[in-house]
Amino acid sequence: MKKIVGTLIFMVLTYSVFAQNITGDWYGTLNIPGGKTLHVVFHITKSGDTYTTTFDSPDQGAAGLATDKTTVAGDKLTIEASKFNFTYNGVFLPDSSKINGTLSQGGGSGALNFTHDKPMTATAPVARVVRPQDPKDFPYEQEEVTFTNPKAGNALAGTITMPSYGRASKIVVLITGSGPQDRNEEIIQFNHRPFLVWSDWLTRQGIAVLRYDDRGIGKSTGIFGTATSADFADDAEAAITYIQSRADLKNLKIGLMGHSEGGMIAPVVASRNKAVKFVVLLAGPGVPIDQLMLRQAADQMRVGGASPEAIQRSAATNKKIYSLIIQNPTMPSAQLKQQVDTLMYRELRANSRADLKTQDIDAVLKQTPVLTSPWYRYFIAFRPADYLTKVKCPVLALDGTLDMQVNSEANLAGIRESLEKGGNRNFQTVPMPGLNHMFQKAATGSVEEYSQISETVDPSALQLVSGWINHLP
Repeated sequence: MKKIVGTLIFMVLTYSVFAQNITGDWYGTLNIPGGKTLHVVFHITKSGDTYTTTFDSPDQGAAGLATDKTTVAGDKLTIEASKFNFTYNGVFLPDSSKINGTLSQGGGSGALNFTHDKPMTATAPVARVVRPQDPKDFPYEQEEVTFTNPKAGNALAGTITMPSYGRASKIVVLITGSGPQDRNEEIIQFNHRPFLVWSDWLTRQGIAVLRYDDRGIGKSTGIFGTATSADFADDAEAAITYIQSRADLKNLKIGLMGHSEGGMIAPVVASRNKAVKFVVLLAGPGVPIDQLMLRQAADQMRVGGASPEAIQRSAATNKKIYSLIIQNPTMPSAQLKQQVDTLMYRELRANSRADLKTQDIDAVLKQTPVLTSPWYRYFIAFRPADYLTKVKCPVLALDGTLDMQVNSEANLAGIRESLEKGGNRNFQTVPMPGLNHMFQKAATGSVEEYSQISETVDPSALQLVSGWINHLP
């Protein structure tokens, strides 16, 4: 009995020490592919029993980024940030005032340890970098709007930009990529605002634009975390209905332009809504998503320097996980998570420990809630051909040849095949030499380059899209 009491006292003391020292500024360095490092700063505060964390990425010019949830339990710290798709799991070491842990993000993990000591390389103040293509003036009309998706009952807030001379004949609805995005599709950790640049360019070329915050993001209402791509398609369709409801806009020809997942959603809407007169797909998928994700993982591992054997083992494991999810569409999430956990644990134990590097198996398994979420279950089973074959309006599909997230050759071929199968002959599929997933001029196409490239969208892509739209009847 005394032994149990002693253990409990130790746990209480440990918790007390940890709770007193966990607040404050913590500095860490993350190793990223290519032999480079990324400085990360956590700012942890406490109000009552609730902990809150913001973080800085000084090397990327980003500061004060919000996270969703900070949990302190004993000597364990967990920080979750869905917008940036990462979870940090750490253990507090009171004797050395350190936090040792693992950052898991986007299917990968890496060791990330923190101390209170500010490194010399992180002493410079963090300043928001102004990207060269961010518009400095707006020689056109801008209007803040709100419209409702009647299926979900959520309100979507956005901005309409209209050429000032009032002679626009077309309006484009912009559909963001995966993850919570505002109307500018702002990628805070990379300090780029692609949809702000696209909107500004298209409007200056005489094309009206409607862009809006994702549900539950910015000024839009609703819950993002429980929505699927099908729900986001309903949001996009609500934008069309809103345009049609306005006397000053109803005569404009409506087009959809989607980036990445948005390029998956646009054909869904266009296949069922005849009000859509044209579609632009920016890195939109053209092959089954499970195939796309297998290629994506392989390409990113290759760019990161992984061996062919490690890439092959990873692909074999991922294929089993995807098949398990796809083959059990109605299985309760808790049961599916248990089966995915079991499969991943078995695969990771069987594979070379070198594949994990500094990662812990349990840390990797913490990613399974994402894999069994409603969004991911819908996403991984998605077949673009089911909708592309039904799209009859003109289509322009672009993809960068250095896109390591959506392979240009395979996806453009898949889009061509589906459109031709459906009898659509009014389309173009264009590989963009040297551009990455963001349509920046890149060196390797790796995700790590996004923040290092000053341009947000290469002019060749901007000019091609606006020229194509303006030449439509």
